[in-house]
Amino acid sequence: MKSGPRYFLISSVFTLTPTFCLGHAGQRGFVMLLPTDLFILGGGIVVALTFLFVVLMAKSPAKLNAHVAIQTSPSSANQLTIWSRLTLILLIFFIFCGFFGSRDPLENPLPLILWMGWWVGWTFVTALLGDFWNLIHPWHALDEVLRKLPGLRHSENSAGYLYPPWLGYWPSVFLFYIFAWIELIHPSPMDPEFLGTGIIIYMMLVSTGMILFGKEAWLSKAEPFCVFFRMVGWLSPVKWQKENQRNSVMIFLPKIQWPCMQLLELPTIPKSGTAFILLVLSTVSFDGLSKTFWWMALIGENPLEYPGRTVLMLPNTAGMLSTFLIFLLFYALTQIKIFESTEDDLMDTGFVFSIIPIAFGYHFAHYLPNFLVDIQYAFISLSDPLDLGWNLLGIKDWQVRSSFLTHHESVVIIWYLQITGIVLAHIAAVIIAHLKTLKNDAGQRTIILSQIPSTLLMIAYTVLGLWLLSTPIAA
Repeated sequence: MKSGPRYFLISSVFTLTPTFCLGHAGQRGFVMLLPTDLFILGGGIVVALTFLFVVLMAKSPAKLNAHVAIQTSPSSANQLTIWSRLTLILLIFFIFCGFFGSRDPLENPLPLILWMGWWVGWTFVTALLGDFWNLIHPWHALDEVLRKLPGLRHSENSAGYLYPPWLGYWPSVFLFYIFAWIELIHPSPMDPEFLGTGIIIYMMLVSTGMILFGKEAWLSKAEPFCVFFRMVGWLSPVKWQKENQRNSVMIFLPKIQWPCMQLLELPTIPKSGTAFILLVLSTVSFDGLSKTFWWMALIGENPLEYPGRTVLMLPNTAGMLSTFLIFLLFYALTQIKIFESTEDDLMDTGFVFSIIPIAFGYHFAHYLPNFLVDIQYAFISLSDPLDLGWNLLGIKDWQVRSSFLTHHESVVIIWYLQITGIVLAHIAAVIIAHLKTLKNDAGQRTIILSQIPSTLLMIAYTVLGLWLLSTPIAA
């Protein structure tokens, strides 16, 4: 009691001499102070100059043969079947984790592996190593199981019905839109049990499609993720080719060539394939747009008081669909002859294939910051996938590091990586579009004039993509 006045005096001194105290582990917010308007302008100018350079330098289709023929060790079909079985086992295991693991989406491996490890991370891997997904995806093994069921003993590609040619890629368009809607608009896309249920339903759908139309027919056009990863794989310097060896053994040889050169070898695709490519680009673009102050003001919401996904479901659903339709419209304006032609007589302008590197470039730039953080949660979750107190990998107690998103130097580096990805993607798109157009039997003047609308559209999207990266966001 005698020391009470002394403690009171000391506490009064500290109270009257306050100091700063940081309420968060990271540093306070900052403004990068980068001349983003100059970056945006510069990106558009680079794309325009690339078009002029390509027009002057590449004037004949003979310059298309620019690839390096290097072969690495082959993989047999039996080895790939084993990998497909392993992928199916892992998929079933993650579904099990979704129902019986932690309810925390940052501790359950299913949402983390699905959205960051597979949807984002595997897309990056595919752009580097080629379309490896179509060799090891779980549907090979699932089809193998289905063909062993009573009454379904048939060969791998036999089917009860012929896949209708008019159906094209439209099932993939529809299913990919649902997938994007769940990711971008559904109130709880990270809920483990919801995702587990959705994957089971999707596996049933794929099984039905393979039984009715055969594995090859269904997976080549109606399964959106086989289509998506095949599309991204066209950008890779690695091309996987099937080759028959002795004793009818099928092997897969990876051939190394220049990035994006596979796009030059592709034939024309139907309208449904064009719609799929535009849908991929439009959904990731809307994801960036939906968080901007401009969009929040457009739908009458305060960007500083984010109302949550449930409130925004209706306007964002309309917005994502409208973005897709706008992309279709602008594409049609630059390629009117494509939409006037018949399904079997499309003019090969190459512009649709040039959209693919643009779609990947923005996919890379858009997801990169979240990927760098959330992939850490994914690895940590694998140490205790069922929330049983395990520490299988010895990393359960690791702390996720996200301080690089609050340090000026590291944020500037990430920004440089993002704008580099977008600008390089558009440069590749301009080159591919021109080289593909050279295959047409038309004069040099006609070829150049036919590319002006599409080049202007690429420049405009370069500006839009860089603006989406630099503008303030609401969430």
